[in-house]
Amino acid sequence: MSAYSYHRRKFIQLALAASAAPLLPGSAFAATTSGDDHTAWYRNAKFGMFIHWGPYSLASVEASWPIMTPKPGGITEAEYRSLPQRFNPTKFDPQSFVDLARSAGQQYMVFTTKHHDGFCMFDSSYTEHKITNTPYGKDIVAQLAAAAKHSDMPLGFYYSPPDLYHPGFRDTSKLAKDNWHGEPTRAEWALYLDYMELQLTELLTNYGPAALVWFDGLNNQGKYNGARFLDLIHRLQHRTLVNDRIGVQGDYQTPEQFIPNAIPTKGVVFNAVDTSVQKQLKPTIPKPEDFQLWETCMTINDTWAYNKNDVNYKSAEFLVRSLVEVASRGGNFLLNVGPQPDGLIQPEFQERLRAIGDWLAVNGDSIYGTTYGPVQGIKSLRTTAKENKVFVHVFDWPNSPLQVTGIGPKVLSANLLANGQPLKFRQTEGGLQIDLPPHAPDANVSVITLRTL
Repeated sequence: MSAYSYHRRKFIQLALAASAAPLLPGSAFAATTSGDDHTAWYRNAKFGMFIHWGPYSLASVEASWPIMTPKPGGITEAEYRSLPQRFNPTKFDPQSFVDLARSAGQQYMVFTTKHHDGFCMFDSSYTEHKITNTPYGKDIVAQLAAAAKHSDMPLGFYYSPPDLYHPGFRDTSKLAKDNWHGEPTRAEWALYLDYMELQLTELLTNYGPAALVWFDGLNNQGKYNGARFLDLIHRLQHRTLVNDRIGVQGDYQTPEQFIPNAIPTKGVVFNAVDTSVQKQLKPTIPKPEDFQLWETCMTINDTWAYNKNDVNYKSAEFLVRSLVEVASRGGNFLLNVGPQPDGLIQPEFQERLRAIGDWLAVNGDSIYGTTYGPVQGIKSLRTTAKENKVFVHVFDWPNSPLQVTGIGPKVLSANLLANGQPLKFRQTEGGLQIDLPPHAPDANVSVITLRTL
Protein backbone atom coordinates (compact mmCIF):
# COMPACT_ATOMS: atom_id res chain seq x y z
CA MET A 1 0.00 0.00 0.00
CA SER A 2 1.36 3.45 -0.90
CA ALA A 3 1.88 6.05 1.80
CA TYR A 4 -0.83 8.19 0.18
CA SER A 5 -3.32 5.31 0.22
CA TYR A 6 -2.48 4.55 3.83
CA HIS A 7 -3.16 8.12 4.94
CA ARG A 8 -6.40 8.33 2.97
CA ARG A 9 -7.65 5.02 4.35
CA LYS A 10 -6.91 6.05 7.93
CA PHE A 11 -8.57 9.39 7.32
CA ILE A 12 -11.78 7.79 6.03
CA GLN A 13 -11.86 5.29 8.89
CA LEU A 14 -11.25 7.72 11.71
CA ALA A 15 -12.39 11.18 10.68
CA LEU A 16 -15.95 10.79 11.93
CA ALA A 17 -14.82 9.32 15.25
CA ALA A 18 -12.29 12.08 15.78
CA SER A 19 -14.80 14.80 14.98
CA ALA A 20 -17.06 13.42 17.69
CA ALA A 21 -14.31 13.21 20.33
CA PRO A 22 -15.32 14.72 23.68
CA LEU A 23 -13.93 18.12 24.50
CA LEU A 24 -11.66 18.42 27.51
CA PRO A 25 -12.64 20.85 30.24
CA GLY A 26 -10.53 23.93 30.87
CA SER A 27 -6.96 22.96 31.55
CA ALA A 28 -5.45 22.67 35.00
CA PHE A 29 -3.75 25.99 34.42
CA ALA A 30 -7.09 27.75 34.78
CA ALA A 31 -6.56 27.66 38.53
CA THR A 32 -3.39 29.70 38.19
CA THR A 33 -4.90 32.48 36.10
CA SER A 34 -6.41 35.70 37.35
CA GLY A 35 -9.79 36.60 35.95
CA ASP A 36 -10.05 35.77 32.27
CA ASP A 37 -6.35 36.20 31.53
CA HIS A 38 -5.40 32.74 30.30
CA THR A 39 -1.82 33.94 29.79
CA ALA A 40 -1.26 34.74 33.49
CA TRP A 41 0.45 31.45 34.38
CA TYR A 42 2.74 31.85 31.41
CA ARG A 43 3.64 35.44 32.22
CA ASN A 44 4.55 34.38 35.74
CA ALA A 45 6.52 31.27 34.75
CA LYS A 46 9.35 33.06 32.89
CA PHE A 47 11.56 29.99 32.38
CA GLY A 48 10.86 26.75 30.51
CA MET A 49 12.55 23.69 29.03
CA PHE A 50 12.44 22.99 25.29
CA ILE A 51 13.16 19.39 24.23
CA HIS A 52 14.21 18.46 20.66
CA TRP A 53 14.40 14.68 20.40
CA GLY A 54 13.88 11.96 17.85
CA PRO A 55 15.68 9.29 15.83
CA TYR A 56 17.95 11.99 14.35
CA SER A 57 19.85 11.97 17.66
CA LEU A 58 21.39 8.66 16.55
CA ALA A 59 23.29 10.47 13.78
CA SER A 60 24.24 13.60 15.76
CA VAL A 61 22.40 15.77 13.23
CA GLU A 62 19.69 18.38 13.53
CA ALA A 63 16.07 17.41 13.17
CA SER A 64 14.88 17.44 9.53
CA TRP A 65 17.28 20.03 8.15
CA PRO A 66 19.88 17.56 6.82
CA ILE A 67 17.34 16.34 4.24
CA MET A 68 15.84 19.79 3.60
CA THR A 69 19.14 21.53 2.91
CA PRO A 70 21.68 18.69 2.54
CA LYS A 71 25.39 19.38 2.65
CA PRO A 72 28.11 17.58 0.67
CA GLY A 73 29.35 14.61 2.65
CA GLY A 74 26.44 14.77 5.08
CA ILE A 75 23.83 12.17 5.86
CA THR A 76 21.76 11.09 2.85
CA GLU A 77 17.98 11.16 2.86
CA ALA A 78 17.87 7.37 2.70
CA GLU A 79 20.18 7.11 5.71
CA TYR A 80 18.13 9.68 7.60
CA ARG A 81 14.89 7.85 6.80
CA SER A 82 16.30 4.59 8.14
CA LEU A 83 17.14 5.97 11.59
CA PRO A 84 13.79 5.02 13.22
CA GLN A 85 14.63 1.35 12.55
CA ARG A 86 17.43 1.66 15.15
CA PHE A 87 15.87 4.11 17.62
CA ASN A 88 15.61 2.43 21.01
CA PRO A 89 16.08 4.87 23.94
CA THR A 90 15.94 2.25 26.68
CA LYS A 91 17.32 4.63 29.32
CA PHE A 92 14.54 7.19 28.89
CA ASP A 93 13.00 8.09 32.23
CA PRO A 94 10.29 10.74 31.82
CA GLN A 95 10.31 11.61 35.51
CA SER A 96 14.02 12.44 35.32
CA PHE A 97 13.26 14.98 32.57
CA VAL A 98 10.63 16.65 34.74
CA ASP A 99 12.86 16.52 37.83
CA LEU A 100 15.74 18.12 35.93
CA ALA A 101 13.47 20.93 34.76
CA ARG A 102 12.31 21.48 38.34
CA SER A 103 15.89 21.52 39.64
CA ALA A 104 16.71 24.15 37.02
CA GLY A 105 13.83 26.32 38.20
CA GLN A 106 11.94 25.82 34.94
CA GLN A 107 8.19 26.20 35.24
CA TYR A 108 6.97 24.53 32.04
CA MET A 109 8.17 22.15 29.33
CA VAL A 110 7.69 22.03 25.56
CA PHE A 111 8.29 18.72 23.77
CA THR A 112 8.72 18.07 20.03
CA THR A 113 5.85 15.71 19.25
CA LYS A 114 6.54 15.93 15.50
CA HIS A 115 9.30 17.80 13.65
CA HIS A 116 9.39 18.70 9.95
CA ASP A 117 10.50 15.16 9.00
CA GLY A 118 7.03 13.95 9.99
CA PHE A 119 8.18 11.39 12.56
CA CYS A 120 5.80 11.32 15.52
CA MET A 121 7.03 10.79 19.06
CA PHE A 122 3.44 9.88 19.98
CA ASP A 123 1.25 6.95 18.97
CA SER A 124 -0.74 8.65 16.24
CA SER A 125 -3.46 6.61 14.59
CA TYR A 126 -2.91 8.40 11.28
CA THR A 127 0.64 7.40 10.33
CA GLU A 128 3.00 4.47 10.56
CA HIS A 129 5.94 6.88 10.87
CA LYS A 130 5.98 6.96 14.67
CA ILE A 131 7.71 5.95 17.87
CA THR A 132 5.56 2.88 18.49
CA ASN A 133 6.87 1.37 15.24
CA THR A 134 10.50 1.57 16.38
CA PRO A 135 12.41 -1.02 18.42
CA TYR A 136 11.49 1.07 21.47
CA GLY A 137 7.80 0.62 20.78
CA LYS A 138 6.37 2.88 23.49
CA ASP A 139 4.65 6.27 23.34
CA ILE A 140 7.19 8.87 24.51
CA VAL A 141 4.68 11.72 24.70
CA ALA A 142 2.28 9.66 26.80
CA GLN A 143 5.02 8.84 29.29
CA LEU A 144 6.21 12.42 29.56
CA ALA A 145 2.64 13.71 29.89
CA ALA A 146 2.01 11.29 32.77
CA ALA A 147 5.20 12.35 34.56
CA ALA A 148 4.40 16.03 34.04
CA LYS A 149 0.88 15.56 35.40
CA HIS A 150 2.27 13.68 38.42
CA SER A 151 4.62 16.59 39.18
CA ASP A 152 2.13 19.35 38.29
CA MET A 153 4.46 20.53 35.52
CA PRO A 154 2.73 22.36 32.64
CA LEU A 155 3.55 20.56 29.38
CA GLY A 156 3.27 22.05 25.91
CA PHE A 157 3.46 20.36 22.52
CA TYR A 158 5.71 21.44 19.67
CA TYR A 159 3.97 20.39 16.45
CA SER A 160 5.41 21.04 13.00
CA PRO A 161 2.96 22.08 10.28
CA PRO A 162 5.55 21.11 7.62
CA ASP A 163 5.64 17.32 7.21
CA LEU A 164 8.14 15.93 4.71
CA TYR A 165 6.76 12.40 5.08
CA HIS A 166 3.12 13.04 4.27
CA PRO A 167 2.21 12.77 0.54
CA GLY A 168 -0.41 15.47 0.95
CA PHE A 169 2.19 17.99 2.04
CA ARG A 170 4.47 17.35 -0.94
CA ASP A 171 5.13 14.91 -3.75
CA THR A 172 7.13 12.34 -1.78
CA SER A 173 8.46 10.68 -4.93
CA LYS A 174 10.94 13.57 -5.01
CA LEU A 175 13.76 14.21 -2.58
CA ALA A 176 12.79 16.49 0.30
CA LYS A 177 15.36 19.09 -0.79
CA ASP A 178 13.32 19.74 -3.93
CA ASN A 179 9.95 20.57 -2.34
CA TRP A 180 10.32 20.85 1.46
CA HIS A 181 8.36 24.11 1.43
CA GLY A 182 5.21 22.13 0.72
CA GLU A 183 2.91 22.20 -2.31
CA PRO A 184 -0.41 23.83 -1.37
CA THR A 185 -1.57 24.05 -5.00
CA ARG A 186 -1.85 20.26 -5.29
CA ALA A 187 -5.27 18.68 -4.76
CA GLU A 188 -3.81 16.59 -1.92
CA TRP A 189 -3.21 19.68 0.21
CA ALA A 190 -6.74 19.59 1.63
CA LEU A 191 -6.08 16.03 2.81
CA TYR A 192 -2.93 17.19 4.53
CA LEU A 193 -4.76 19.94 6.45
CA ASP A 194 -7.30 17.31 7.56
CA TYR A 195 -4.36 15.17 8.72
CA MET A 196 -3.07 18.07 10.79
CA GLU A 197 -6.48 18.53 12.36
CA LEU A 198 -6.73 14.86 13.26
CA GLN A 199 -3.27 14.75 14.84
CA LEU A 200 -3.80 17.94 16.81
CA THR A 201 -7.10 16.50 18.02
CA GLU A 202 -5.20 13.43 19.22
CA LEU A 203 -2.65 15.54 21.09
CA LEU A 204 -5.33 17.67 22.70
CA THR A 205 -7.65 14.84 23.74
CA ASN A 206 -5.36 11.87 24.52
CA TYR A 207 -2.58 13.42 26.60
CA GLY A 208 -4.22 15.57 29.23
CA PRO A 209 -4.12 19.35 29.56
CA ALA A 210 -1.85 21.07 27.04
CA ALA A 211 -0.23 24.22 28.39
CA LEU A 212 0.51 25.43 24.88
CA VAL A 213 0.91 24.42 21.25
CA TRP A 214 4.22 25.49 19.75
CA PHE A 215 3.91 25.58 15.95
CA ASP A 216 6.98 25.91 13.74
CA GLY A 217 5.58 26.83 10.37
CA LEU A 218 8.73 28.07 8.62
CA ASN A 219 7.98 30.30 5.61
CA ASN A 220 4.68 31.25 3.97
CA GLN A 221 2.73 30.21 7.05
CA GLY A 222 -0.56 31.43 5.60
CA LYS A 223 -0.86 28.24 3.56
CA TYR A 224 -1.89 26.32 6.69
CA ASN A 225 -5.07 28.31 7.31
CA GLY A 226 -3.96 29.03 10.86
CA ALA A 227 -7.34 30.38 11.96
CA ARG A 228 -8.79 26.90 11.45
CA PHE A 229 -6.31 25.37 13.88
CA LEU A 230 -6.48 28.20 16.37
CA ASP A 231 -10.24 27.61 16.51
CA LEU A 232 -9.72 23.85 16.88
CA ILE A 233 -7.30 24.28 19.77
CA HIS A 234 -9.56 26.69 21.59
CA ARG A 235 -12.57 24.39 21.13
CA LEU A 236 -10.69 21.41 22.52
CA GLN A 237 -8.81 23.20 25.32
CA HIS A 238 -9.84 26.80 25.61
CA ARG A 239 -6.95 27.93 27.84
CA THR A 240 -4.17 26.39 25.76
CA LEU A 241 -1.79 29.05 24.49
CA VAL A 242 -0.62 29.17 20.87
CA ASN A 243 2.52 30.78 19.49
CA ASP A 244 2.86 32.88 16.35
CA ARG A 245 4.20 30.43 13.75
CA ILE A 246 1.17 29.31 11.80
CA GLY A 247 0.21 32.51 10.01
CA VAL A 248 -1.94 33.98 12.79
CA GLN A 249 -0.94 36.24 15.64
CA GLY A 250 -1.35 33.74 18.48
CA ASP A 251 -0.72 34.56 22.12
CA TYR A 252 3.01 35.30 21.99
CA GLN A 253 5.91 35.88 19.61
CA THR A 254 8.99 33.69 19.37
CA PRO A 255 12.37 35.24 18.52
CA GLU A 256 14.84 32.37 18.08
CA GLN A 257 18.42 32.29 19.35
CA PHE A 258 18.43 36.03 20.09
CA ILE A 259 17.06 38.36 22.75
CA PRO A 260 15.28 41.54 21.64
CA ASN A 261 17.32 44.61 22.48
CA ALA A 262 14.29 46.42 23.89
CA ILE A 263 10.80 45.64 25.17
CA PRO A 264 8.63 44.29 22.30
CA THR A 265 5.38 46.11 21.68
CA LYS A 266 2.31 45.22 19.66
CA GLY A 267 2.68 45.91 15.97
CA VAL A 268 6.35 44.91 15.85
CA VAL A 269 6.51 41.41 14.35
CA PHE A 270 9.47 39.10 14.80
CA ASN A 271 10.39 36.72 12.00
CA ALA A 272 11.84 33.97 14.20
CA VAL A 273 15.56 34.21 13.45
CA ASP A 274 15.50 37.60 11.70
CA THR A 275 17.20 40.11 13.99
CA SER A 276 16.53 43.06 11.66
CA VAL A 277 13.41 43.85 13.67
CA GLN A 278 15.76 45.05 16.40
CA LYS A 279 16.06 48.34 14.51
CA GLN A 280 12.40 49.05 15.24
CA LEU A 281 12.78 48.62 18.99
CA LYS A 282 13.67 51.49 21.29
CA PRO A 283 14.62 51.24 25.00
CA THR A 284 11.36 52.76 26.22
CA ILE A 285 8.82 51.62 28.81
CA PRO A 286 5.53 50.75 27.08
CA LYS A 287 2.11 50.92 28.63
CA PRO A 288 0.93 47.48 29.81
CA GLU A 289 -1.73 47.37 27.10
CA ASP A 290 0.94 47.96 24.42
CA PHE A 291 3.28 45.21 25.59
CA GLN A 292 3.71 42.19 23.29
CA LEU A 293 4.00 38.84 25.09
CA TRP A 294 7.09 37.01 23.84
CA GLU A 295 9.49 34.14 24.41
CA THR A 296 13.08 33.61 23.30
CA CYS A 297 14.05 30.01 22.58
CA MET A 298 17.76 29.22 22.77
CA THR A 299 20.15 26.28 22.73
CA ILE A 300 22.79 25.47 25.36
CA ASN A 301 25.35 24.73 22.65
CA ASP A 302 24.90 25.49 18.94
CA THR A 303 22.43 22.77 17.98
CA TRP A 304 18.85 21.89 18.91
CA ALA A 305 19.25 18.13 18.63
CA TYR A 306 21.87 16.01 20.37
CA ASN A 307 25.22 16.26 18.60
CA LYS A 308 28.22 14.55 20.14
CA ASN A 309 30.52 16.82 18.12
CA ASP A 310 29.03 20.10 19.35
CA VAL A 311 30.99 21.05 22.47
CA ASN A 312 30.51 24.81 22.18
CA TYR A 313 28.57 25.05 25.42
CA LYS A 314 27.33 28.38 26.71
CA SER A 315 28.53 29.06 30.25
CA ALA A 316 26.21 29.03 33.24
CA GLU A 317 26.94 32.73 33.69
CA PHE A 318 25.88 33.48 30.10
CA LEU A 319 22.66 31.51 30.53
CA VAL A 320 21.78 33.11 33.87
CA ARG A 321 22.39 36.54 32.37
CA SER A 322 20.31 35.61 29.33
CA LEU A 323 17.42 34.68 31.63
CA VAL A 324 17.76 38.04 33.38
CA GLU A 325 17.96 39.87 30.02
CA VAL A 326 14.74 38.20 28.87
CA ALA A 327 12.86 38.81 32.12
CA SER A 328 13.97 42.44 32.22
CA ARG A 329 12.08 42.98 28.96
CA GLY A 330 9.00 41.06 30.06
CA GLY A 331 9.67 37.86 28.14
CA ASN A 332 10.01 34.13 28.79
CA PHE A 333 13.18 32.09 28.29
CA LEU A 334 12.72 28.64 26.71
CA LEU A 335 16.06 26.85 27.02
CA ASN A 336 16.57 23.74 24.92
CA VAL A 337 18.02 20.31 25.62
CA GLY A 338 18.63 17.60 23.03
CA PRO A 339 18.57 14.19 24.75
CA GLN A 340 21.01 11.48 23.71
CA PRO A 341 19.81 8.55 21.59
CA ASP A 342 19.70 6.34 24.71
CA GLY A 343 17.25 8.72 26.41
CA LEU A 344 19.63 10.44 28.83
CA ILE A 345 20.32 14.16 28.96
CA GLN A 346 24.04 14.76 28.68
CA PRO A 347 25.98 15.87 31.80
CA GLU A 348 27.06 19.22 30.30
CA PHE A 349 23.41 20.25 29.92
CA GLN A 350 22.50 19.01 33.37
CA GLU A 351 25.37 20.91 35.01
CA ARG A 352 24.32 24.19 33.44
CA LEU A 353 20.64 23.72 34.18
CA ARG A 354 21.34 22.94 37.83
CA ALA A 355 23.60 26.00 38.07
CA ILE A 356 20.73 28.18 36.83
CA GLY A 357 18.49 26.46 39.38
CA ASP A 358 20.97 27.25 42.15
CA TRP A 359 20.90 30.92 41.17
CA LEU A 360 17.10 30.95 41.02
CA ALA A 361 16.84 29.27 44.43
CA VAL A 362 18.35 32.45 45.86
CA ASN A 363 17.19 35.07 43.38
CA GLY A 364 13.96 33.65 41.95
CA ASP A 365 11.81 36.39 43.48
CA SER A 366 13.43 38.78 41.01
CA ILE A 367 12.31 36.63 38.03
CA TYR A 368 9.09 34.72 38.69
CA GLY A 369 5.92 36.77 38.47
CA THR A 370 7.76 39.90 37.37
CA THR A 371 7.40 42.14 34.38
CA TYR A 372 9.79 44.49 32.61
CA GLY A 373 11.56 46.96 34.87
CA PRO A 374 11.55 50.77 34.87
CA VAL A 375 15.23 51.09 33.91
CA GLN A 376 16.13 50.04 30.38
CA GLY A 377 19.13 50.50 28.10
CA ILE A 378 21.88 50.66 30.76
CA LYS A 379 24.70 48.24 29.97
CA SER A 380 25.77 47.23 33.47
CA LEU A 381 22.36 46.45 35.00
CA ARG A 382 18.85 45.16 34.29
CA THR A 383 15.61 45.67 36.21
CA THR A 384 12.42 43.70 36.74
CA ALA A 385 9.35 44.76 38.69
CA LYS A 386 6.62 43.18 40.79
CA GLU A 387 4.00 44.90 42.95
CA ASN A 388 5.90 47.47 45.07
CA LYS A 389 9.33 46.02 44.31
CA VAL A 390 11.96 46.85 41.73
CA PHE A 391 14.78 44.34 41.36
CA VAL A 392 18.11 45.71 40.18
CA HIS A 393 20.28 43.01 38.59
CA VAL A 394 23.92 44.09 38.65
CA PHE A 395 26.12 42.47 36.01
CA ASP A 396 29.33 44.36 36.75
CA TRP A 397 29.80 45.04 40.47
CA PRO A 398 31.16 48.60 40.86
CA ASN A 399 33.88 49.73 43.25
CA SER A 400 32.03 53.00 43.90
CA PRO A 401 28.35 53.48 44.85
CA LEU A 402 25.88 52.21 42.29
CA GLN A 403 24.13 54.93 40.32
CA VAL A 404 20.62 54.14 39.08
CA THR A 405 18.50 56.58 37.10
CA GLY A 406 14.91 56.06 36.07
CA ILE A 407 13.36 54.80 39.34
CA GLY A 408 10.21 56.91 39.52
CA PRO A 409 8.54 56.10 42.86
CA LYS A 410 10.03 56.97 46.22
CA VAL A 411 12.36 54.17 47.41
CA LEU A 412 11.65 53.03 50.97
CA SER A 413 14.39 50.43 51.38
CA ALA A 414 17.22 48.67 49.55
CA ASN A 415 18.50 45.18 50.38
CA LEU A 416 20.66 42.50 48.84
CA LEU A 417 18.26 39.79 47.72
CA ALA A 418 20.78 37.03 48.46
CA ASN A 419 21.00 37.61 52.21
CA GLY A 420 18.66 40.49 53.03
CA GLN A 421 21.52 42.82 53.97
CA PRO A 422 20.20 46.39 54.14
CA LEU A 423 21.97 48.93 51.98
CA LYS A 424 22.30 52.66 52.48
CA PHE A 425 20.97 54.78 49.65
CA ARG A 426 20.22 58.35 48.65
CA GLN A 427 17.45 59.33 46.26
CA THR A 428 17.32 62.69 44.52
CA GLU A 429 15.72 64.04 41.38
CA GLY A 430 18.88 62.97 39.57
CA GLY A 431 18.51 59.33 40.51
CA LEU A 432 19.33 56.76 43.15
CA GLN A 433 22.74 56.15 44.71
CA ILE A 434 23.26 52.87 46.58
CA ASP A 435 26.27 52.00 48.75
CA LEU A 436 27.42 48.46 48.08
CA PRO A 437 29.65 46.01 49.94
CA PRO A 438 33.07 45.51 48.37
CA HIS A 439 32.30 42.08 46.92
CA ALA A 440 29.39 40.91 44.79
CA PRO A 441 27.25 38.28 46.57
CA ASP A 442 26.90 36.28 43.34
CA ALA A 443 29.45 35.58 40.62
CA ASN A 444 26.79 35.48 37.88
CA VAL A 445 24.33 38.28 38.66
CA SER A 446 23.75 40.00 42.01
CA VAL A 447 20.34 41.41 42.82
CA ILE A 448 19.23 44.40 44.90
CA THR A 449 15.61 44.61 46.04
CA LEU A 450 14.12 48.10 46.15
CA ARG A 451 10.83 48.54 47.99
CA THR A 452 8.95 51.53 46.67
CA LEU A 453 6.05 53.65 47.80
